[in-house]
Amino acid sequence: MELNNLKPAQGSTHHDKRIGRGAGSGHGGYATRGNKGAKSRSGYKRKLGFEGGQMPLQRRVPKFGFTNLKRVEYKAINLVALEDLAAKKSLTEITVETLIEAGFVSSKDKVKILGDGALTRPLTVKAHAFSKSAEAAITAAGGSVEKL
Repeated sequence: MELNNLKPAQGSTHHDKRIGRGAGSGHGGYATRGNKGAKSRSGYKRKLGFEGGQMPLQRRVPKFGFTNLKRVEYKAINLVALEDLAAKKSLTEITVETLIEAGFVSSKDKVKILGDGALTRPLTVKAHAFSKSAEAAITAAGGSVEKL
């Protein structure tokens, strides 16, 4: 077998319909587009969400709610995760960079420390935001908090 005698498997290929090439083709005349209407015209392109003239779902359903454009999204990290990370890597300071290296957050995320769990070691924690309970738990364990 060589490149010059390769051919597709039997029955796997077929000829395309040649549309609008005269009456003898069987697809002359209206060229399978039917009679009148938008779809029969040249240049027709269905509009997104068009339902044939019926009121589209996007306009039937009532709108509600509000999107605050100034909302700040934080990635939440619990004290339990900080305790585990500090124990595994024997850390005394936890920054956003250490959380990125550990795979907890991406470099674009803002970090908020939440107070779920308990700390047994004094840690210096640097993050963008802290819950009141997390802040209290960190300072009670002898650590310090630094907001970025």
